[in-house]
Amino acid sequence: MLVSKNSKIFFLASPSLALCFLLAGSMALSGCGQKTAADSAGGAPQAMPVQVIVAQTQKVPESTEYLAILKSRHSAVINPQVEGHITKILVKSGDRVKAGTQLLQIDPLKQEATVNSQEAARAAQEATVKYAKVQLDRERRLFEAGVVSKQELDNAQTTYDAAVAQLKALEEQVNQQKVELRYYSVTSPTDGIVGDIPVRVGDRVTVSTLLTTVDEPGALEAYVYVPADRGRDLKLGLPVRLLDESGKTLSDSRITFISPEVDTDTQTVLAKAAVENSQARLRVAQQLRTQVVWGVHEGIVIPVLDVTRISGQFFAFVAVKENQGTVARQKSLQLGDIVGNDYAVKEGIKPGDHIIISGLQFLQDGAPVTEQIQGAQGTPAVKDSATR
Repeated sequence: MLVSKNSKIFFLASPSLALCFLLAGSMALSGCGQKTAADSAGGAPQAMPVQVIVAQTQKVPESTEYLAILKSRHSAVINPQVEGHITKILVKSGDRVKAGTQLLQIDPLKQEATVNSQEAARAAQEATVKYAKVQLDRERRLFEAGVVSKQELDNAQTTYDAAVAQLKALEEQVNQQKVELRYYSVTSPTDGIVGDIPVRVGDRVTVSTLLTTVDEPGALEAYVYVPADRGRDLKLGLPVRLLDESGKTLSDSRITFISPEVDTDTQTVLAKAAVENSQARLRVAQQLRTQVVWGVHEGIVIPVLDVTRISGQFFAFVAVKENQGTVARQKSLQLGDIVGNDYAVKEGIKPGDHIIISGLQFLQDGAPVTEQIQGAQGTPAVKDSATR
């Protein structure tokens, strides 16, 4: 019933109608409370199952990677020792040759003419020596007979000695020219395989022209150039590991030579390591990644794929037991060299830490997780986090 009194409106309701209003309000409040509880239960984050490995100390090699060049003591670079035009090329690339085999011929006509001229001069001087000897003998007999003076005998002796000396000089010149004549025939200094021949018949060559190479398959030497500030750590016998582009080991060796001097241009110290090459997998002048192992220390490693790099800083997730349960915590790392497929860890992880190795792309710092510790044989062994 609606009643108006003194410009005011009052609602009058029966007791039964008021009771209905109270019950409806109570049910509404009860429904809101149930929804809030359900929402709070459904919004709680679920623990994510992850695989972990337990960090343990192990022997970690301390190494540094450099770029090495392979060289052979049984390889020869062939340059001419004289100038001239090439008239013959007697071998082709890939031929196997013996020491002394003729490889190329440089036009020798000019040098042959020089040799002939020198031999003619020597022949003329031989005639002069014979005449001086006859004159000396004649003057000696006349002196003994008292016909000529001692001075005339001495003059004859001097003339003969000078002629003999001149003959010897001409003979040495002839020998020198003959030796130089042999240089016009380029021969192999060792057994081996002929390399590339960049010159052609008719080309003019000088003493700096590369004619070809002769390589003998077999053992090589790795030339490793180490910065001078690390050169003091070089020692004979240090392990050296040659790697391919994927990081796989091609050959293991040890340092056999350390240069006593520092290269003034590059400020590096040359170290050599003998490399076996029985299967001829490596080639002369090939460049390879090379690790010099300075020593071995106890440390922790972490798989490369389980490290995240953010703005130049390295991070890893570690499962940590806290009051509310096991959660993932992001740890900042200081890493060393790569050892196989792992990073050597300098700081950030200690022995016994549980390193998370799965689901990293879905993790956030503080996210709840359930651990599955990876077994020694690669099969995950489930372990309740509450038992740690």
